[in-house]
Formats: sequence, C-alpha cells, structure tokens
Amino acid sequence: MASSSTCARPRTTTHWRGSGATVNRSPSRSSRILQAAACHPNTPAAPRNDSHHELVAAGVARITDEAMAEGGQLGRPSGARYKTYMRLKRFIEENERTVWVTDEHRRALADIYRYPLRNTATDTLNRQLRAGIVDQKLAELVVDLRRDDRLCVIHDDDEDEDAEPRVICSLGLWGGNQP
Repeated sequence: MASSSTCARPRTTTHWRGSGATVNRSPSRSSRILQAAACHPNTPAAPRNDSHHELVAAGVARITDEAMAEGGQLGRPSGARYKTYMRLKRFIEENERTVWVTDEHRRALADIYRYPLRNTATDTLNRQLRAGIVDQKLAELVVDLRRDDRLCVIHDDDEDEDAEPRVICSLGLWGGNQP
C-alpha cells in the first residue's frame, strides 16, 4: 500500500508505504506522487480500504512527530530562530503564572514558529545571543521586535491559516491485493 497526504502548514506532500517507510516528503517532488496516482478518466473507482482513515491518521501523527523532532520549521539548532524559540519557550514555561509572561510573549513564540525571521531580527538576535543575553531580556527584545513589526516576515495570505497541520487530500493507492 502506498498512501499520500497533502498537509498545509507547511505545504508538504508526503508519500509513504504501508510499512511506514517515507518514500517522498518534499514540496518540490509532489508531481511524482501525483503521477503515481494518475489514471485514465474512464478508470472505475476502486472501493476505499477499510483502514484508510486510520492510515491517514497514523501518517499525520508521523509527520507531526518528525516535524517536532527536527525542530519543525525552526531550522538548525545552531540558528537564531531555533535558539530564540527554545529560550522564549523555556522562559514562558518557567514563568507561566507570573507577571513576566503576557499574551504578547505567546504570540511572539507562535510567530517565530510559523514565520521566518526578518534579516535584521536574525542579526540582532544573533548578536544578543552571542553576548549572553538572559532569558527575560531576550523575551523583552522579542516582544519589542514583534510590536514594531521587525520580528518576522508575515505575508497577508499566511495570517488566516491555522498553525496546526491539516490534511487537504489523501489517496489510498493499492497495488494487487489489499491488506
């Protein structure tokens, strides 16, 4: 069995086998997956496999787990975006029920995860991280950058999308006997 799911946020198409092996996970290689699913317009529809929805749910869980293990969209662990995200997250967790943590901190954390940093924000954050900025000051800096619209590159069409991955389409492509 091969199954494909297209998940939004980030826009990725994933193709995996029934064994769980990921065959293809790349926005640029989505056409290969679609070519594998191509058929003549007169081809009769095959019945859906009884476990189709369970397989899609398992695939989405796997994609989410892989994204979290990789740091999601945060880039390399040595990068400014990753370091800032992790330190701000830690600051929020350690000070959750104090006056130090506001909704602005949570929104900044979400923005850092969802959107790329502006070049000037990357430079500023790298400079401060190298200088040994403490978490509280880093949190204040991030909120200030966000408030001044100097933190992330946010496109108007991106603002309405959910932060969570969502399945746009799933196909169950079965060769030979179904399991």
